[in-house]
Formats: sequence, C-alpha cells, structure tokens
Amino acid sequence: MVDRLKIAIIGGGWAGLAAAVTLADAGRAVTLFESAQQLGGRARSVDWAGLTIDNGQHLMAGAYRQTLALMTRLGTLDLLERHRIDLRAPGFRLALPRLPAPFHLAAGLLTARGLTWADKLAAARFMRALQRRHFKLDSDRSAALLLAEYRQPLRLIERLWRPICVAALNTPLTMASAQVFCNVLRDTLAGARDASDMLFNRAAMGRLVPEAGQRYLTERGSTVRLSSRVNGLTLEAGRFKLLGPEYSADRVIIASHPAQVSGLLAGIDGTEAVTARLRQFTWQPIFTLWLHFAAPLRFPYPMLALGHGAAPWAFERSDLAPGLVAIVISAEGPHLNQEPERLRDDLLHKLAIELGPLPALLASKVIIDRRATFASVANLIRPDHATPTAGLYLAGDYTAGDYPATLEGAVRSGVRCAQLILGEA
Repeated sequence: MVDRLKIAIIGGGWAGLAAAVTLADAGRAVTLFESAQQLGGRARSVDWAGLTIDNGQHLMAGAYRQTLALMTRLGTLDLLERHRIDLRAPGFRLALPRLPAPFHLAAGLLTARGLTWADKLAAARFMRALQRRHFKLDSDRSAALLLAEYRQPLRLIERLWRPICVAALNTPLTMASAQVFCNVLRDTLAGARDASDMLFNRAAMGRLVPEAGQRYLTERGSTVRLSSRVNGLTLEAGRFKLLGPEYSADRVIIASHPAQVSGLLAGIDGTEAVTARLRQFTWQPIFTLWLHFAAPLRFPYPMLALGHGAAPWAFERSDLAPGLVAIVISAEGPHLNQEPERLRDDLLHKLAIELGPLPALLASKVIIDRRATFASVANLIRPDHATPTAGLYLAGDYTAGDYPATLEGAVRSGVRCAQLILGEA
C-alpha cells in the first residue's frame, strides 16, 4: 500500500521540515534524521552565554507565501512582525506607502530621498522594461551587466539595486544571476502590495519552525531522530538503506546541506550527473556580529543599512533580550580578512553615526558561516527535485526554482518533494 511506505528524510532544516509537515498533513508518517542536536539547519537558534540568539539574521518578505503557510500550520505566525518596506541608509530612504500595486512602487520612487530625478526615472524605466518582458530574460548574465544594459546610474545602483541584490542573493553584483535578481524584483517590488513587506522574526528562529515542527510531527505519529548522522545510502532490492542509523526506507528525501549531498549519493548508481552538477556550485559566506548593550537602542526601523552598496545591515533584536543588536555583512569581501576587534569597532562607529551615542557594550560575538549559501551565479544549473533514481528526492534552497538561497526557496523545495511522493501512482 502506498500509504504504508516508509519515508525517510535526511536533514532537519527548513526544507526537510517543510517536506515532513506536508507529508504528515496527508497522513503519511515519516522518520526524520538530523545529525545535529537540534533542528533548523542554517536557520536555527544558538546559545550565547545564556542568551538564545540566531545563527544569523534571516530576512523574510511578504512574498514568502509557502513559508507563511507553513508557519500558519505550525501556529507560529504571530511570532513575525510585518512592516512596510522602508530601506534606510545614510542619506537615502525608500519607503513604499499603503497603496495598491503598482502605485505603491511609483509613489515610493517618487518620494525617495537621496536619489536625483534622473535616478528615479531610470529606476522606473528599468522596472517597466522588466515588466514588459514579464521579468524573463532571453539569456542569463550577471546582474551588473543587466543594470549596465539598462543604463542604471551609479548612485542608483549603489543605493538601491546592489543592496537588494547582495541581501537577497548573498552574491556580489558582478557574479549574481540577473535572472534570479529579476525573479526577486518580480515577486517583491513588482508584486502585490503586501509582497514587498518585510517580516521580522520577534522570537528566536528555533521557535518559528524547528521546535514547533518537531512537536507537530511527533503529535502526528512521525519520528524525529536528533544526533543521528546518515553517512551514506545504498539501494538494495528496491529499498534504500541509510548507513549510520541502519534504517531502511521505500522513499528518501535528502534535505541536507548541498555540500553533503554528493557523499550521500556516492553509493547510488545513476546519480553521477547530479553529483557532477553539484560540483559546479561555489559558496558564499555570511558574517554576523551580535552586540549586547547595557540598554536598548532606538532604531527608526527594525533594520538599518550602515552604508551603501554591499554595506552592513544592523537589526534591532530586543525581542531576544534588551539591548541586543545584530549586524550582518552578506557575501564575500575584505571584511573577512580584517582583525575581528578592529572590524567590530568600525561597525560600532558606523552604528553610532546613525543612532547617536551608544550605551555601554556588555559583550559581542561573531558568527561566520563560510558556506552559508550557494553562490547564485549566472547560468547555474540547479538539480531537479526528483533524481534519476526512483523514490529518491532532493530538497533544499539549492534545487531547481526561481529563488536564491532563501527560507522560501527551502520551504518550496520541501513541499515540492512531498507533493511528488504524494502524487505517485
């Protein structure tokens, strides 16, 4: 019987959890294996001297429909705080008003501070040109080349387009896929009015999906096995054997970090093309500096750019503890070669310029994930969810899809793998 298939999910990040919850909703029990001591993958909570913080600052947008649907099922949607997009940087501000699309974007560009009229007209022409072609390019290239083709002024690039690209794709503008950049613009600035809203988590990431997802699954008869590393897979008599936990399954969803997938597939004949494709992937880091001040800081908006271009972003996180601030620098750059104390002091100086005198700093912590995301480069061919081996699927933000390495991309992939299993005859 199809409904009695043993389904194993390898990896308890947001992709694996989305797949497991979707299957559980359809009455299918799954066994989920996670090598770490907690769920969440690259979007999880960590302990810092008794404080619960996030391993990084994971942004969400109103366009993240499937992520919001997942959190609705888990009963955690109220842990998000919704704000209209309000991009602020030194001498610059773009805020979109509560008007129907597309008038909200037009009004936002019209009233933007720190852009000349020529900049604003260039931005409007660019968005209109992309809309006419339905945000589909004839061929992919770098986002930098795309902006040059549409004669976007340097000031506009540095104050608007580069910050959006680096924050969303976690890839430098000169490398980033123009098509993926267009997909992001299509679903946010050019989408429905609420699609461009920013959704800030007002609780640790672990509470949003991982902890609630574990409860949801166990209450519905599924099994979550933490500290359970799967070292490889073999296929014997039509069934998959998971090496390490010594578990057999009829269907397997690999939802681990893409850098680990090739090793898991090494024992499965016919997956060589998938692993060859994954060898083309490169990685981009994310740097996060957590600051704990003696008193809360007054932010004009929950996030604030500390410069232009690929500059750091500061996030007010008093929801976790009074006086907590996270400063994030996306993608590769010279900051990774700076002495940590000097970089911290430089970021404190930039923060003070924007907010005024700062309270006493009690403590600081740096978290660097050097393989935080895949590099969303032009013409990258991403693997399909269904592998050439029947019953074996891939879930993760790196798999085929419109989005870069985002929570929404991860959730979509997990849901898609679950749907493929549920759709089997």
